[in-house]
Amino acid sequence: MTTRHAYVTLVTNADYAMGATALARSLRLTNTAAEIVVLHTGGVEPAALQPLEQLNCRLIPVEHLPLSEAFNQRHARANLHTAAPFTKGRKPAFHSPLDNFCKLRLWELTEYDSCVFIDADAIVLRNIDRLFAYPEFSAAPNVYESLADFHRMNSGVFVARPSADTFKEMLTRLDQPEILWKRTDQTFLQAFFPNWHGLPVYFNMLQYVWFTMPELWDWQSISVLHYQYEKPWESDHPKADRLRPLIDLWQAFYTGDDVPDIAAMANPKEAA
Repeated sequence: MTTRHAYVTLVTNADYAMGATALARSLRLTNTAAEIVVLHTGGVEPAALQPLEQLNCRLIPVEHLPLSEAFNQRHARANLHTAAPFTKGRKPAFHSPLDNFCKLRLWELTEYDSCVFIDADAIVLRNIDRLFAYPEFSAAPNVYESLADFHRMNSGVFVARPSADTFKEMLTRLDQPEILWKRTDQTFLQAFFPNWHGLPVYFNMLQYVWFTMPELWDWQSISVLHYQYEKPWESDHPKADRLRPLIDLWQAFYTGDDVPDIAAMANPKEAA
């Protein structure tokens, strides 16, 4: 029997379709043999998905999870961000917390033996196919400000095994009376998989590390670069000056023009 693997991402609007295009192009450049699956919601126009079709991605339309109205109200953008505000960075105006839970649709992709989920605001810098052999549930720590965050998981990259039974159990656990998942899917997944397997931080390097912990940044090791908070395609990016090398790198992957040699790039201390 042939083992099937897939990289999976989620697109909920035209902005994230741009992100997914850069991600898919970066994956193609690693010569992966795995399929690239793009889950997309009703908020995405067909024209925005065209570049992904041209990159031979498998496009799968998905709906929001069948959750209670009370759950949806608690996790609506205004309510959630009031109850659990973001204080370290800015979430773009297009960000809708309820969209995040659509990631759990990955567990419905039972035609695959193993999947690696990657947020659409990330790019892959070298082949990471070995992750398909990692256990469920594997993810990297949420390190972007200090090493004290190693106990927290970041759900921008994770390894999972699709299963209808797991998906059913997730829906039951997710929608409990009065519960608030502060960081939506991320908080839920850490609770659902309390013994998650820790990946090295280089499999999900968060962009703020560039200026908060430059000693941790090593282009020779980074496999996935994740643009948490502000996005590299935003025109009014409040941290653009501080993150300019990373934004320029994303733009190169997005356009497909003059993608630099990662091995030749200078680390932040060297570039200073």
